[in-house]
This record gives sequence, C-alpha cells and structure tokens, in this order.
Amino acid sequence: MTSTTHRWRFFRAGGFDQVRLDTGADLANLAELDQKLWVALSCPTQGLELDQQTLALIDRDADGHVRAPELIEAITWAVSRLKSPDTLLQGGPLPLAAIDDREDGGRRLLTTARRILASLGKPEAADITVEDCGDNARIFAGMAFNGDGVITAVGQAPSVQEAIGAIMACLGSVPDRSGEAGINRAMVERFCAEGQALQAWRQTPVTQPACLPLGADTGAAHDALMAVRDKIDDFFMRCQLAAFDPRAAQLLNGSEDALKVLGAQLLSAEGEANMAALPLAYVAKDAALPLQANLNPAWSGAMAQFVAQVTKPLLGDVSQLTEADWLVLKQRFAAYATWLADKPGTPMEALDEAALGTHLDAGTQQALLDLLAQDEAAADEAALIGDVERLVRYTRDLARLANNFVSFTDFYTRRDKACFQAGTLYLDGRSCELCVKVLDAARHAALATLSGVYLAYCDCTRQGEKMTIAAAFTSGDSEQLMVGRNGVFYDRLGRDWDATITRIVEHPISIRQAFWTPYRKAASLVAEQAQKFAAARAKASDDLTSQAITKAGDKVTTAHASAPAPAPQPPAPFDVAKFAGIFAAIGLAVGAIGTALASVVTGFMGLKAWQMPLALIGLMVLISGPAMLMAYFKLRKRNLGPILDANGWAVNTRARINIPFGTALTHMAQLPAGAERALTDPYGDKKSPWKAYVVVALLLAALVASVVFKNELHTFWTQTQSSPAKAP
Repeated sequence: MTSTTHRWRFFRAGGFDQVRLDTGADLANLAELDQKLWVALSCPTQGLELDQQTLALIDRDADGHVRAPELIEAITWAVSRLKSPDTLLQGGPLPLAAIDDREDGGRRLLTTARRILASLGKPEAADITVEDCGDNARIFAGMAFNGDGVITAVGQAPSVQEAIGAIMACLGSVPDRSGEAGINRAMVERFCAEGQALQAWRQTPVTQPACLPLGADTGAAHDALMAVRDKIDDFFMRCQLAAFDPRAAQLLNGSEDALKVLGAQLLSAEGEANMAALPLAYVAKDAALPLQANLNPAWSGAMAQFVAQVTKPLLGDVSQLTEADWLVLKQRFAAYATWLADKPGTPMEALDEAALGTHLDAGTQQALLDLLAQDEAAADEAALIGDVERLVRYTRDLARLANNFVSFTDFYTRRDKACFQAGTLYLDGRSCELCVKVLDAARHAALATLSGVYLAYCDCTRQGEKMTIAAAFTSGDSEQLMVGRNGVFYDRLGRDWDATITRIVEHPISIRQAFWTPYRKAASLVAEQAQKFAAARAKASDDLTSQAITKAGDKVTTAHASAPAPAPQPPAPFDVAKFAGIFAAIGLAVGAIGTALASVVTGFMGLKAWQMPLALIGLMVLISGPAMLMAYFKLRKRNLGPILDANGWAVNTRARINIPFGTALTHMAQLPAGAERALTDPYGDKKSPWKAYVVVALLLAALVASVVFKNELHTFWTQTQSSPAKAP
C-alpha cells in the first residue's frame, strides 16, 4: 500500500510511471512505497557496472541477488548514521561533517574514520573515500592492535619476537589484517601445552635413571638390540621346540630343498633373502647362541653391532649368549623402550631442550597471552573500521543503485548509462548503447527473444580476457548484420575489445527497413532465379561440350577398327506450323504485356498532375504497407524486461523501448556539422545510358504495337486456337 505520509512524485517514461528519487527523504521513505510501483524487485550482483564489494555488502544473505528488502535495509542503515539523508544523493566521498555524532555510536564511527585518515597520513582531511578505506593493510599496519586475534613479531620485545618465530616455524602462521604473518591464541596454547609435555618427557631419564642402562649410549644400543631381537627370539624358540621333540631339530635347521636352492645360486652375505630366512645359528636342544662364530652369514653384521654395543658393555667379553642372559638383556632395556613409546608426537621436537625451555618461560608465555588479549579487545574498534567502509560505499553507490532498481531513471532520462549497460558496440556504421553482459548466449536468447528487440550476441576478447554481450540494434536495418561480422566494443572503462557476432535474434529494427523489405525480397528472388538459370545453362553447355569431345575421341580411336558407319539419317523436315505456333505464342505474350503496360500507362497518363503522385504513393503503400504496419506494432511492443530477466533480474513492469527511444539507443553514422563533402567519386560505376534507352525503346515499341495492331493480333490468336494442327 502506497504511503500517505510522504508525498511522492512520478515521471512517465517507457510507457509506465516511475518514481522520482530527487531528495534524501525519497530514499529514506522507500520502505513505505508500494513495491508494485518498483521497476525491479531483484537484480544480480554480477554483470553490473556497480562496485562488486558494495553489492556484496547489500546482499546480506550472500545469495548473489539484491532484493528490495535488502536495499531498504541498506538505506535505513546508512540514513541512521548520517545527519541528513541528502548526503546519499551527493555520491562521491563521505564528508566527515555528515556523520551523525549526536550519539555514542556516531561519535565512535567518526573517531574511527579520523583514525583511518591519520593512519594514512591525512589527519586534516575533511572527507574520506572508498580508496582510503580499501587499503586495509596500510590502515591496520598503523595500528598496534587491529582486533583480528592475530599478533605479529613487528615491534615486539626480542624474547617475544623469538618465541613468535619459533611458533611459526613449528606450527605455521596465519595472516594478520596488516598483511604480516602472525600467530593466534590457539597456536600459542598448543605450543605451550605440547612443548611442556615434550619437556616433561625429556626430563624422565633424569628422574628415572633406569631408563638409560648405558647412559648416553643407550639409544644406539637399543637400536642394535631391536635390529636382531626377532631373530634371536626365533633361535631360542626353535631350541625349545627341539628340546620338546628331538625329531624337530633337523626340520627346524632348514630343509634340504632350501639348501639345494641356495647351493645353485651365487651367494653373498648381503641381500640374500633365502639365506636370511634360515635360523640365526644351528638349532639344538638347550643350545646357546654363539656370538663369535657359526652364525648365519646374512646376520653377521647386525650381530657384530649387537655384541659390541649390548653384550660386551653389559655382559662382558662372552663367546655365547644363553637364553637366560637374553631375557636379562631385554629386561634391562624394557624401561627405555617404554619411555621411548611415551614420546609425544609434536612439531616442537625440532627445538632442542634449551631453546624450547626459553620459549616456554612463564614470562614469555604470559607476554604472548597479554598481547593476544589486547588485540582481541580491539575487535569492536576493528569492526567500526568495517562500518566506516560500509558507510562510505553506501554514500557513493546507494542512490545510483536505487535509480537503476526502484526506477530506471538513468536509462530513460539518458543523463547517465544504466548499471546494466556494459558499454557501446560499434559495428556496421552504428553504435549500440544497449549492451548487456551475458554468461550463456543460448540460454539468454531463449528468454530475450520475447523482448521483440533485434539482438546480436558477440564474443568480445581483449589480451586474453573474454566476455559475451548482447547488443540491441534499434535503428537502421539488418541487411549487413550476420554471424561472423566483426566490430569493436568499448566497455565502461573505455577499454576496447574485439567483438564478433556469434548469434542473432531477429526482429524488426525500424519502419524504414520494413518499407524496403518487399522490394529487397523481390530483387533477391529475381537475382536468385537468374543465378539458378545461368548456372543451369552453364552446366548444360559444359555437359554438351564434354559429350562432344568424348564422342570425337571415340570416333578417332575406333575409326580403323570399326566397320564403315551407316549413312547418317537425313535431318527432320522443318515444321513450319510448329514454329509458327511458337512465334504466335511469343507475339501473344508480348502483346499481352504491351496491353497491360499500355493500360497502366494510359490510365496513369489520364490522371491529372496532382493525382499522379498520389497514385504512385498508393501503389507503394499497397506493396509496403502490410510490412510497415506489422513492423510498427512489433516495434511498439519492444520490452526491456526479458533482456534483463534472462540475466537474473526480476523486472516488475513492461519497460518499453518505443520507436523514438530506440532511435536514441542506436546512433547511425552522420557527417559532422559543417563538414565538406565531395560528390565526385573517381572510382564510382560508370553510367551506361544506352542500356536504359534500349529498354525504354523496346517497351515503347511493344506498347505501340499492342495499340496499333491490337485487332490483328486478336484475330491471329483466335485463328491459331481454332485451326487444327497439320499432320506431319
């Protein structure tokens, strides 16, 4: 329901009433305007000549469309933060004096705007621009804390810098609003928790010396033991089986077939899997493992390391290892193995104990947490920076969007190009200003054809970039418009693109085109038939020549081998009656044509001088009138809506493009005012008046003959039709 508290003003253009948004009060009261009076109810955020970031801010649900409630919400938000809604109509930079500072929220917004300008080195500036707000890295670089919960090493104490560097080396980094790499609270807490767990693990051998039976050499000794542990366990288990059943001893030492396989090979101590699979030593009841000799050669190296690093330090210089000694050795390393298994998996392992202890110092840890707390406390102020940018963008763009959404003021008043106009296409001596970007030409054309507008879809390329446009031709004719024609497209930034027509949606362009259409079709039909006739005659002539040459060659090649040819048949006698009939028919046709022309000329010459032009005009209207009438009604129905709807708009009315407005959207080539023009063309076609004279003479002769010999021709024709043809 239309509001009664605000006085609205409308203007009529495109065949419908559109609201005028001339004052800030008009914008502020848009929520009260009945949406049935809005030109559009939704528009896409892509493909428009409006700032994409501004459209993204208005599109609160981020669905790729700006709808009427979202536009109203954006205007209401901006008006509540300005002293006067008229500021929205001014566009451009936001004057600091226009921010409403009567309440705390407005004062904080104004303070933040001034802080932004100060960080950019413009503390005395009276207004703030979108460009000032867009350099976030520079703005936040000038602030100690920017509210993103990330701290960097820039400007920190040396110990804090080293700790931040160590955390980033172990856990990576996150970007700060200033553009620098930094760390957040989660990273600090993880570093401290995992670092302390690693430090506690590293201190275990100090509190539990049994973990290191060989001190610093325990690690190497444990590795040597683990390298042969499974094989020694296997040896003693085989010995236990041999004690259990004497028959197993021979079988457990390796089968005869396995030894035969080895015997057929070139053996070496390294890399022989079959040899390594054999027992470590000879298996027997209650046997001890020899350490010096009689060992499987494949395990000699590993056993030598085991003897040097394990048995000799712990058991002395022994020559064999009993099962009891083996159990003792494993028990001595059990605590070390348990401690090793408890080692926490963490990236902080790359830091040595001393460095990690320094970074985990209580003072350093607290300093990091304090810095994070201060940065997080600045989140509200950082949010105000975003609000300042939002208000600056709304001040610049909201009124323009409203004049291309609530009404199509820019499009119909021609004071500026509409936001959906992508640029200007120059092609075929014309410039087309109604050009819209499209993503899928085929899909767009399926709906856009309902607009009744002649559309040419063009692929535009420029330095590796590509886009597709639909250009509306609303003046001139379509005779030279065809797929493959090239032109130049200038976008709204003035950049030139190569444009090639790839698809055409045909509709009438102008009444002038419709006037000449019947004559062009007739001329095209005559030319086409003439070309077909000439092509047929040329083909017949070629075939006749080919046949004659072929027959002549056949006669030459068979002249000596063949029998004498029979005498040629005498030519058929000349049929006088037949040819008389043909000539009579031709004469009758010429006479009929002459009679018709005589009737037309006689009737035309019988008119008065002032009636002759009217007769010619009537004849032309009779021929061209139906086509012109149909074109007139179609041109009056041209509608912008389907063209925009095919791009995702929701146009709420019939936005017509009538004949005068269409002429304004497509400009024809015209010579500049005051230009000189030489009419002599040195390369023009030379006139041949004698051809015209011959045609006129023939027509006059036919006319005279039809008038003078009218009775004779009639009698001759009657006799020809009544007399029977002579028998041959």
